[in-house]
Amino acid sequence: MLRFSVLIFFASFVFDWGGSLSASKPNILFIVSDDLTACLGSYGNEICQTPNLDRLASEGVQFDRAYCQYPVCGASRASFMSGLYPKRNGMMGNSYTLGSYRAMNPKLADHPSIGGVLRRNGYVSLRVSKIYHMGVPGGIEAGEPGGDDPDSWDRAIDVMAPETASPGVLELLSPRRTHYGSNFARIIVPNDEIETQADALTATQAIAILDSRARGGEFSKFIRPEEPFFLAVGFVRPHVPLVAPKSMFDLYDENSIPLPYVPEGDLDDLPEPAAAMANEGRYWLTEKQQKQSIAAYYASVTYMDQQVGRLLDALDRLGQREDTIVIFTSDHGYNLGEHTMWQKLSLFEESAQVPLLISAPGFEKAAGKKAQGLVELVDLYPTLLDLAGLKDKAPANLDGISLRPLLDNPDSKGKKKLAYTVTRSSGESIRTDRYRYNRWGEEGEELYDHQTDPKEFTNLVGMEQHSDTLKRMRALLEAKNEEF
Repeated sequence: MLRFSVLIFFASFVFDWGGSLSASKPNILFIVSDDLTACLGSYGNEICQTPNLDRLASEGVQFDRAYCQYPVCGASRASFMSGLYPKRNGMMGNSYTLGSYRAMNPKLADHPSIGGVLRRNGYVSLRVSKIYHMGVPGGIEAGEPGGDDPDSWDRAIDVMAPETASPGVLELLSPRRTHYGSNFARIIVPNDEIETQADALTATQAIAILDSRARGGEFSKFIRPEEPFFLAVGFVRPHVPLVAPKSMFDLYDENSIPLPYVPEGDLDDLPEPAAAMANEGRYWLTEKQQKQSIAAYYASVTYMDQQVGRLLDALDRLGQREDTIVIFTSDHGYNLGEHTMWQKLSLFEESAQVPLLISAPGFEKAAGKKAQGLVELVDLYPTLLDLAGLKDKAPANLDGISLRPLLDNPDSKGKKKLAYTVTRSSGESIRTDRYRYNRWGEEGEELYDHQTDPKEFTNLVGMEQHSDTLKRMRALLEAKNEEF
């Protein structure tokens, strides 16, 4: 298999007006951002500027309660690409082993990924840049495939970009963290050198694929216009280092960036494993460094958003938008100082929740609506097969369900009663319509009422008036674990 570099995800499909697919297979553009919290303008953030993703939200359905299955890159990506929970596919962290979950778990050697099942059923499957786990910044700097699954793709392109060696000054914003894959550092790139950056390169390569396919003919060496595609494009921003052009940094005055409110003693009611994880995620940034980090994060998000806009514009220019379903999401959420925590791994809402946008021709009546039903990233696999008319090709062991009913009727609550997320230190969490319940093995529990405490400041475990709710949530988690 040839291997190249590049891009994001994006999905496209052909539908009839009633929400049903036409006879031809739809194209799929699947765009995945890296380490993105739900800070889009369409999600209510009044500071972070994301005009292109806001446009996509206005053209499709925004899922306000979408959750990852593990708040770290490798495990989350293996989960949604396999359609299986981490406890089932065995990927409970990052891995650089080629083959991903198929190599790590021999029982799943014949279990195809989303890309694998589509390429076996008439699609040309393509990847540009990070879809499975890939080291950022190191793997990007080396142009490596990371823990990719070659069986997923007919063509795979690995972008090579400078990252920490980008033009500009590399500024460390978290002096007590020196590893550039997990610290906070920023580089303000001169505007005329932005084409050197990973996400710009990724978008350019993805657009080249779309152009080649749209204009291909009988002499085309690979993909032709009549061949449906699954194009997965992986953007690495806003993963650290926080690299973006000066024009994006200029949008955010770091001195006026508000910091999240954290009440005194916020972490005092956490069980020991949760408190230890919270302490690990503190980063001990000064107030100035916190504001600089958030401003740089937002600049990186706006830069990534610009690349998404380039992809959407290319679809419009090539006349392919009406035949394409576009899906945008992130591998997991991100803490930006909430609970004094930074980055990921926690079971708090900020790390578990992800942005999820789906724009599909044929569901125009739902355009601009916000679905409140609980959904999980493992639902993407059955959703894509359903929309592609390949529902009968779905493996019997998938853990998710199709989101098609919520595309038909975003105002409904959907079928899910809970979303399930796990993290290290035996941490596992369920999110229901009203509550979040976290359990850390035998070492403690957390219970939060989102109706009265949406920021999860007060752990209700141990309060007599909430004992019945706690029992119900325990039972729900036990029932979930019985599935494995």
